[in-house]
Order: sequence, then structure tokens, then C-alpha cells
Amino acid sequence: MNEDHRSYRNRGVLLALLLALTAWIAHAAGTPPVPPAPEAQPTASANPRVEVAFVLDTTGSMSGLIAGAKQKIWSIANQLASGQPTPEVRMALIGYRDRGDAYVTKRRDLTDDIDAVYAELQALTADGGGDTPESVNQALHEAVTGLSWSQGQDVYRVIFLVGDAPPHMDYPDDVPYAESLRLARQRGILVNAIQCGDYGETTPIWQQIAVSGGGTFAAIRQDGGMLALSTPMDEELAALNRAIADTLVPYGAAEEQAELEAKRDRAAAAAPATVASRLGFLSKLGGRINAGRADLVDALTRHSVSLDELAEEDLPPALREIAPAERERVLKEKVDTRQRLQTQIDRLSADRDAYVKEESARRASRGEGDGFDDEVLEAVRDQAAAAGLTY
Repeated sequence: MNEDHRSYRNRGVLLALLLALTAWIAHAAGTPPVPPAPEAQPTASANPRVEVAFVLDTTGSMSGLIAGAKQKIWSIANQLASGQPTPEVRMALIGYRDRGDAYVTKRRDLTDDIDAVYAELQALTADGGGDTPESVNQALHEAVTGLSWSQGQDVYRVIFLVGDAPPHMDYPDDVPYAESLRLARQRGILVNAIQCGDYGETTPIWQQIAVSGGGTFAAIRQDGGMLALSTPMDEELAALNRAIADTLVPYGAAEEQAELEAKRDRAAAAAPATVASRLGFLSKLGGRINAGRADLVDALTRHSVSLDELAEEDLPPALREIAPAERERVLKEKVDTRQRLQTQIDRLSADRDAYVKEESARRASRGEGDGFDDEVLEAVRDQAAAAGLTY
């Protein structure tokens, strides 16, 4: 047997022994089995990436926080996108209750389609609970192991655990939060813990989760302490939103067209401040009419889709009813209109960002900051630098 072959065999034996020893230690410690993580998303983009999972208690006591989060999600997304260099932003949402409730967890995977996350959040309601502890362990474990976290050094991966009650520690088939936090550290995921209210049994556990998760602990009011912040630009931006919504051209399968129209309608129904924050976020993405899947105007101008290659059934009824030459004229008119409107939106959004930054600093200096918003964004500013981001 030559030396190369003997060395190769010895390395194989050593590896087998190490694997066997690792398995024996895990068995002896009683560590619950951990499901494999989903396949990570590629990180081919030149820009850094921000991946944020909000893990929210949705039991009855959390109604104020959930109502505030519905109003603030676009403001938070807009702030996340304001980093330098401009990052790609992906969000996930996990709502949790407890065993015996209508659900234990509801999960929306990490996605750049913030419109879809917004829709999921709008559908959440606060209900259930009963006994004080909740299924925090399961929710946190799903956040660490069940989402499509990206790999790479240029990704800021973070979980915000938000709730008011401690975890059940008496479920024999649960994965304890300490094990989930160990996995989070291995995978480069920071965990911040935000406690709503002042229930004493929650505080030390939330603090321990933050320390073990490499994150920060914060205590805010039971309702989240979210304050409305309107700006002089909001009404004009809302009017521009209505105008640019008229340039939307859904295409594709019927369900895809319906999805795009629903995004447009939800945005139109939102409060002016929410609409303005959404437009600010989309402006930072280079100017789009919605997050996620493009409409036909964006597809033609940004994604090299050819109108001639589209099947008739993939066109909206209004375009199917007219001749090909007329279709091109209509679409060119919408492209021109959208570009003109987007120029105005970009300018007003930049002015609004400056106003919000100044007003937020003024409120903070007077002790009037927004509880949930402030804690999220303060953590982001402190932690995202490791991924090459400045806020």
C-alpha cells in the first residue's frame, strides 16, 4: 500500500470516528433532532443584503402591537433600504400563539416582495393565548431553521423576537430556545428580543435570548409605543401613487394578474403616511410600481420581456381587445407617464426622508421616540456594519 493511499484511508477513518463521537455526544445530551435548513438563497448581487425576520406574538394581549406594525412595516422597510450602499432587503414574518389555539405558527418565508409581507401582516389578528406562556420555542426554532437565509459575509441576518410572555418549557417534544440560539450563532443570525409590557417572568428570559443571540434587549409599551409621523409631502405622494397606479399593466396567468391588482388596491387604500413610506422604499429600488413580481411596463423596460413573445391569454383584457400596433402605443404612453411620475416621486421621497430623519431626532431628544420603530432601527444601525452597511 503506498503512502498516499494509506494517508487517504487514515483520514477517512478519523472522519468516521469524529462523526460517531459527535452523534454520541448529541444523544447523551438529549439534544432534540434539528430539521435541515432550507437551501440558502444565492448571494450573487454586488450589493449587501439585509434579511430580517419578525417573530411576533399574535395572542390576544398583542392587539396594539400588531395594529401598529400594520401601519409601520413600510416605514421600517424604507429605513432598512436607506443603508449605504443601498442593500437588497428581504423580510420574513412568523406569527405565533400556542398549542390549542387556531394555529401555533404562521410563517412567511424571506422574500423581497414586501408587498406580499404587508398583505400577510394585514391578515394577522390578535387572539388566543389563555395561559401565560406561549410557543416561543417553536417560533424561534422555525425562524432559525425554517427560513431561506442567504450565506455569505455581505448579508446582515437578524431576527426580532417580539412578545410579552415567556416560552412554554414543559413541552417534551419542543426544541429549547437555547438550542435554537446555538444554531443561530453557527449560521451568523443575530437575535434581538423586544419585550412588550412589563411582565416580570418574561424579562430575564428575553434578556438571556438577546445575550445568547448576540443581539440587544429592549422593553417597550404593551401596545408597541408606535407614534404616527406625518410629513408635508404625504398628501402629494399619495396623489402621485394614485396617478402611477393607473400605469399598472398586469400580465401573465389570471392569478398573477389578480395578485398585481391586489397589491395596487392595498396600496391605494392605505393611509397617506404608509403610502409615502412604500413609495420611498420602491424609489430606493430604482423606481418600481410594486415589490416582487413586475407588471408588464416594468417587464418591458427592465427585464427584457418582448411583447411579441407573450401569448394572447397572458395579456390583460384591455390589451387583447386592440391591435398589436395600438398595444405598443398604449404601453409606450404608460412608460413615458410612469417615468415622469417617478421623477417627481424620487424627489419628494428624498425630501421626505430628510424630514423624517430630522423630526425623529427631534422627538428622540425630547424623549418622545417611537418605541418599536426606534428599537428596530437602533439595533440595525449598530449591527449591520459587519455586513458593510452604514445607516
